[in-house]
Amino acid sequence: MTSRSNTDVPVQVTGVAAAGKAADGDRNKEREADPDRVTWANACQVVGTLDHVAGKWSIGILVSVAEGPIRFTELERAVPGISRRVLTLNLRRLERDGLLTRTVYPTVPPKVEYTLTDVARELTASLTGLVRWAERHGPTIEAARQVYDGEQAGQE
Repeated sequence: MTSRSNTDVPVQVTGVAAAGKAADGDRNKEREADPDRVTWANACQVVGTLDHVAGKWSIGILVSVAEGPIRFTELERAVPGISRRVLTLNLRRLERDGLLTRTVYPTVPPKVEYTLTDVARELTASLTGLVRWAERHGPTIEAARQVYDGEQAGQE
Protein backbone atom coordinates (compact mmCIF):
# COMPACT_ATOMS: atom_id res chain seq x y z
CA MET A 1 0.00 0.00 0.00
CA THR A 2 1.43 3.40 -0.93
CA SER A 3 0.74 6.55 0.95
CA ARG A 4 0.21 9.88 -0.68
CA SER A 5 0.91 13.19 0.91
CA ASN A 6 -1.58 15.97 0.54
CA THR A 7 0.89 17.77 -1.72
CA ASP A 8 0.33 15.10 -4.40
CA VAL A 9 -3.36 15.94 -4.70
CA PRO A 10 -4.20 18.70 -7.18
CA VAL A 11 -6.33 21.43 -5.68
CA GLN A 12 -8.38 23.93 -7.61
CA VAL A 13 -8.69 27.31 -5.96
CA THR A 14 -11.90 29.18 -6.69
CA GLY A 15 -13.85 32.17 -5.44
CA VAL A 16 -12.37 34.65 -2.98
CA ALA A 17 -9.19 32.60 -2.48
CA ALA A 18 -8.53 32.62 -6.23
CA ALA A 19 -9.01 36.39 -6.37
CA GLY A 20 -6.55 36.77 -3.50
CA LYS A 21 -3.99 34.59 -5.29
CA ALA A 22 -4.41 36.66 -8.48
CA ALA A 23 -3.90 39.87 -6.51
CA ASP A 24 -0.82 38.35 -4.85
CA GLY A 25 0.53 37.51 -8.30
CA ASP A 26 0.03 41.12 -9.42
CA ARG A 27 1.81 42.41 -6.31
CA ASN A 28 4.69 40.00 -6.89
CA LYS A 29 5.07 41.26 -10.46
CA GLU A 30 5.08 44.86 -9.21
CA ARG A 31 7.73 44.03 -6.61
CA GLU A 32 9.89 42.20 -9.14
CA ALA A 33 9.73 45.21 -11.46
CA ASP A 34 10.98 47.60 -8.73
CA PRO A 35 14.76 48.00 -9.25
CA ASP A 36 15.22 49.51 -5.76
CA ARG A 37 13.55 46.61 -3.97
CA VAL A 38 15.82 44.78 -1.56
CA THR A 39 15.46 41.02 -1.82
CA TRP A 40 17.24 38.20 -0.08
CA ALA A 41 19.05 37.37 -3.33
CA ASN A 42 20.58 40.83 -3.76
CA ALA A 43 21.01 41.27 0.00
CA CYS A 44 23.18 38.14 0.05
CA GLN A 45 25.48 39.75 -2.50
CA VAL A 46 26.36 42.53 -0.08
CA VAL A 47 26.84 40.43 3.06
CA GLY A 48 30.61 40.34 2.57
CA THR A 49 30.78 44.09 2.22
CA LEU A 50 28.53 44.68 5.20
CA ASP A 51 30.60 42.29 7.31
CA HIS A 52 33.55 44.63 6.81
CA VAL A 53 31.85 47.97 7.32
CA ALA A 54 29.37 46.99 10.02
CA GLY A 55 31.74 45.04 12.22
CA LYS A 56 32.10 45.85 15.90
CA TRP A 57 35.33 47.78 15.44
CA SER A 58 34.85 49.13 11.91
CA ILE A 59 31.95 51.37 12.88
CA GLY A 60 33.93 52.96 15.72
CA ILE A 61 36.95 53.46 13.49
CA LEU A 62 34.99 54.98 10.61
CA VAL A 63 32.99 57.28 12.87
CA SER A 64 36.21 58.44 14.57
CA VAL A 65 38.04 59.04 11.30
CA ALA A 66 35.01 60.95 9.95
CA GLU A 67 35.90 63.81 12.30
CA GLY A 68 39.05 64.48 10.27
CA PRO A 69 42.56 63.12 9.80
CA ILE A 70 43.53 61.05 12.82
CA ARG A 71 46.68 59.31 13.98
CA PHE A 72 46.94 55.71 15.18
CA THR A 73 47.30 56.58 18.87
CA GLU A 74 44.35 58.98 18.70
CA LEU A 75 42.26 56.21 17.14
CA GLU A 76 43.37 53.85 19.87
CA ARG A 77 41.97 56.28 22.46
CA ALA A 78 38.85 57.09 20.41
CA VAL A 79 37.70 53.46 20.07
CA PRO A 80 37.27 52.11 23.62
CA GLY A 81 38.41 48.56 24.27
CA ILE A 82 40.24 47.99 20.98
CA SER A 83 43.71 46.45 21.17
CA ARG A 84 46.61 47.67 19.05
CA ARG A 85 46.62 44.45 17.04
CA VAL A 86 42.88 44.53 16.32
CA LEU A 87 43.09 48.22 15.41
CA THR A 88 45.99 47.52 13.04
CA LEU A 89 44.16 44.63 11.35
CA ASN A 90 40.96 46.65 10.94
CA LEU A 91 42.81 49.69 9.59
CA ARG A 92 44.57 47.51 7.00
CA ARG A 93 41.28 45.88 5.98
CA LEU A 94 39.47 49.22 5.68
CA GLU A 95 42.38 50.62 3.66
CA ARG A 96 42.32 47.54 1.41
CA ASP A 97 38.56 47.99 0.92
CA GLY A 98 39.16 51.56 -0.27
CA LEU A 99 37.49 53.19 2.74
CA LEU A 100 40.57 54.71 4.39
CA THR A 101 43.62 56.48 3.07
CA ARG A 102 46.84 56.02 5.03
CA THR A 103 49.35 58.85 4.70
CA VAL A 104 52.89 58.43 6.01
CA TYR A 105 54.87 61.64 6.57
CA PRO A 106 58.68 61.41 6.29
CA THR A 107 59.52 62.43 9.83
CA VAL A 108 61.36 60.77 12.68
CA PRO A 109 59.46 58.98 14.09
CA PRO A 110 57.17 58.54 11.09
CA LYS A 111 53.83 60.31 11.38
CA VAL A 112 50.88 58.29 10.02
CA GLU A 113 47.39 59.71 9.52
CA TYR A 114 44.18 58.07 8.39
CA THR A 115 41.42 59.83 6.45
CA LEU A 116 38.17 58.70 4.87
CA THR A 117 37.91 58.20 1.14
CA ASP A 118 34.94 59.63 -0.77
CA VAL A 119 33.27 56.21 -0.65
CA ALA A 120 33.64 56.10 3.13
CA ARG A 121 32.31 59.66 3.52
CA GLU A 122 29.14 58.53 1.78
CA LEU A 123 28.98 55.49 4.06
CA THR A 124 29.39 57.50 7.26
CA ALA A 125 26.09 59.29 6.60
CA SER A 126 24.35 55.91 6.83
CA LEU A 127 26.46 54.82 9.80
CA THR A 128 25.65 58.03 11.63
CA GLY A 129 21.95 57.36 11.04
CA LEU A 130 22.38 53.82 12.34
CA VAL A 131 24.22 55.04 15.44
CA ARG A 132 21.49 57.65 16.11
CA TRP A 133 18.81 54.96 15.69
CA ALA A 134 20.62 52.72 18.19
CA GLU A 135 20.91 55.60 20.66
CA ARG A 136 17.17 56.39 20.35
CA HIS A 137 15.95 52.80 20.53
CA GLY A 138 18.55 51.19 22.79
CA PRO A 139 16.44 51.61 25.96
CA THR A 140 13.36 50.20 24.19
CA ILE A 141 15.31 47.16 23.00
CA GLU A 142 16.79 46.62 26.47
CA ALA A 143 13.32 46.80 28.04
CA ALA A 144 11.99 44.29 25.50
CA ARG A 145 14.88 41.93 26.32
CA GLN A 146 14.12 42.14 30.03
CA VAL A 147 10.42 41.37 29.43
CA TYR A 148 11.31 38.47 27.15
CA ASP A 149 13.88 37.06 29.56
CA GLY A 150 11.40 37.33 32.41
CA GLU A 151 8.75 35.48 30.40
CA GLN A 152 11.24 32.78 29.40
CA ALA A 153 12.35 32.33 33.01
CA GLY A 154 8.70 31.93 34.05
CA GLN A 155 8.18 29.13 31.50
CA GLU A 156 11.03 26.98 32.78
